[in-house]
Amino acid sequence: MSFDLPNLPYAHDALADLGMSKETLEYHHDLHHKAYVDNGNKLIAGTEWENRSLEDIVKGTYDAGAVAQNGIFNNASQHWNHMQFWEMMGPGGNAMPGELEKAIVESFGSVDEFKSQFAAAGAGQFGSGWCWLVKDTDGSLKVTKTENGVNPLCFGQTALLGCDVWEHSYYIDFRNKRPAYLSNFLDKLVNWENVASRM
Repeated sequence: MSFDLPNLPYAHDALADLGMSKETLEYHHDLHHKAYVDNGNKLIAGTEWENRSLEDIVKGTYDAGAVAQNGIFNNASQHWNHMQFWEMMGPGGNAMPGELEKAIVESFGSVDEFKSQFAAAGAGQFGSGWCWLVKDTDGSLKVTKTENGVNPLCFGQTALLGCDVWEHSYYIDFRNKRPAYLSNFLDKLVNWENVASRM
């Protein structure tokens, strides 16, 4: 199956008052994400992956022993990551649903402690990558971080929340202040209803 660039689930300027500008979304969605789609389609054409699901491609092309991943993986995984990322944010100012809050408190002690660990993972990811709240294979909730385009699918985990810490995600709005971007993401941008729906 070919990759398709999904429309944003909100207008390009819908998050501007919450700390993610129209310009950021125009660059990040319309150019960066589109490049992963276009490059991924070129790379899978005529290969065994051409008619496979995106999830199968990500899991099937990930090489745990590689220092650098291959081009098909990089573009497929970043396409998957970004499709989740747009859905994990929203302009609604959603409160955290009770069942998600309960699970987070059980796993981390408090919502504030979860946010602290999540922000620390994102700030501590050297170079480009992502930080995640995942449901692990044993059912527990954990905070993780991954380099470049690597994502929880590679480890059999369920991604509940992910934040892109590549510079193009925050440099227009926050310059080099990645911790401020992460704090703003957690406090203003996350669509907690979407996160809860992934449980």
